[in-house]
Amino acid sequence: MANQLHRALAAKIIRHARTSGLKPGHHLTEVSLQDVLGTSRGPIRAALAHLTEDGFVEKQPNRGFFLVRTDDAGDVHSTNREATCDDETLYLAIADSRLVRSIPETVSEPELMRRFDISRLRLRRILTRIATEGWIERREGRGWSFVQLIDSIEAYRESYELRQMLEPAGLLHDSFTIDHTIVERLRNQQHMVRDGGWKTLGQIELFETNAHFHEGLAAMSGNRFLLGTIERQNQLRRLVEYRQILNRDQVRGQNDEHLKILDALAQGNRFEAAQLLSFHLGNAKNRKARTSIFSSDN
Repeated sequence: MANQLHRALAAKIIRHARTSGLKPGHHLTEVSLQDVLGTSRGPIRAALAHLTEDGFVEKQPNRGFFLVRTDDAGDVHSTNREATCDDETLYLAIADSRLVRSIPETVSEPELMRRFDISRLRLRRILTRIATEGWIERREGRGWSFVQLIDSIEAYRESYELRQMLEPAGLLHDSFTIDHTIVERLRNQQHMVRDGGWKTLGQIELFETNAHFHEGLAAMSGNRFLLGTIERQNQLRRLVEYRQILNRDQVRGQNDEHLKILDALAQGNRFEAAQLLSFHLGNAKNRKARTSIFSSDN
């Protein structure tokens, strides 16, 4: 299981590099990856070692790990691109089935193996990835339990409404402080999307880029509970977002709105940024909160 965890973390590092627009030669430090992966340095070190073996990362003596390439890597240990795509398809199929409740909250590995006609090794690889993302947990003894997520149109709308109440207020709070490191990271991510990522990134990567943007704004509010709330909301809505029909023109429009918010903050106009953020969230709710996404016919 440890090796499967390290492989899942390795894949997450590559997705982080892709969604952040990191270039070959970028220094990947264990400390910087702790916040991204939410785990200790030991597993990160093992994941970087896996990436080094597969040629995604280079370890330089006395200097550390440096990025070599950022190929689309659902399973970085697989050199077969078709197998990688199949894993991504299966991952999304499990997410889809859980959202429409065609698989129960608690499930065994044999049940999932029969349902999706896959081997135990492949299933565990994908379940480990899902566990690192926080929407399934290993049960004591046998089986797995899915974590409660947004699973109704009412909850989805209320999630957006909560965020619309809180996120703009975070930009206006007295404790808000511009963190230029965060702003630069967010701007680099959004420029990467603007400059072609809206056409090339996958649905999961686009979701994570969007989540990073909103969590970055919340982090600058100076209120740890706001950041925790936004992180939790992003986690809860993950599967709903995966079910959205990917409209890349809308992704480009969303990206424009993100950049306008960052521009307003850079100019010191927090009130305008808050207004833009409120409009952005309201627009997203009206566009995306549709009953059909919770239907098994979608």
